[in-house]
Amino acid sequence: MNKLSCHNLDKSYDYNDDSLQVLKNINISIDQGTRIAITGPSGSGKSTLLHILAGLDIPTTGKVIFNNKDLHLMSNKQISSLRLNNFGFVYQQHHLLSDLTVEENIMMPGLLNNINKDEIKADANKILRKLGLFDRKNHLPWKLSGGEKQRTAIARALINKPSFIFLDEPTGNLDKNNAEIIQSLLFDMSESFDVALICATHDNEFIEMFTKEYKLEKFIPIKK
Repeated sequence: MNKLSCHNLDKSYDYNDDSLQVLKNINISIDQGTRIAITGPSGSGKSTLLHILAGLDIPTTGKVIFNNKDLHLMSNKQISSLRLNNFGFVYQQHHLLSDLTVEENIMMPGLLNNINKDEIKADANKILRKLGLFDRKNHLPWKLSGGEKQRTAIARALINKPSFIFLDEPTGNLDKNNAEIIQSLLFDMSESFDVALICATHDNEFIEMFTKEYKLEKFIPIKK
């Protein structure tokens, strides 16, 4: 079973004469298939922590370990390969490619991973059916509702069969009905594909659905 953890993780940013510590001494261990909510007020570092855990950013101090390997001792090529094969990321703003159809957006990570086009298309269509998007597969993103865009982003994150999916406020821009649909789909997908969910959220009802909650506190700038 795949495992992701961070140890004594700190992250600071320097602004002129100020230093802002966003994360301090974070220790988390996440097994494949578990569901983790990362909570806290705006500015507490939820998104920063997600990006570091997913190998998209580096900590100031501390380590991120995937299956006994330190992410930040890897080359850029190794980290890219690890992310492509093991991690999926769902942004609040979707980040769909505007000139590609729903199906093409979902297939893109698989094609980048050099998976056979017919195979990745078949997998994409299976996920499209599970997420209720099959009849929208040939639409461009601008023709989709907010909920449909988010489901497309989730499908894209799943296409390479990752062990871990990182979600940054995945229902923050949705109305209550669509938020509940997306939340239900996420947990169904997690169970169906044995995927760990690591989700930054401030939705109290959503938080209650997770196995564990890690609550971050907001730090203030410190004069040098």
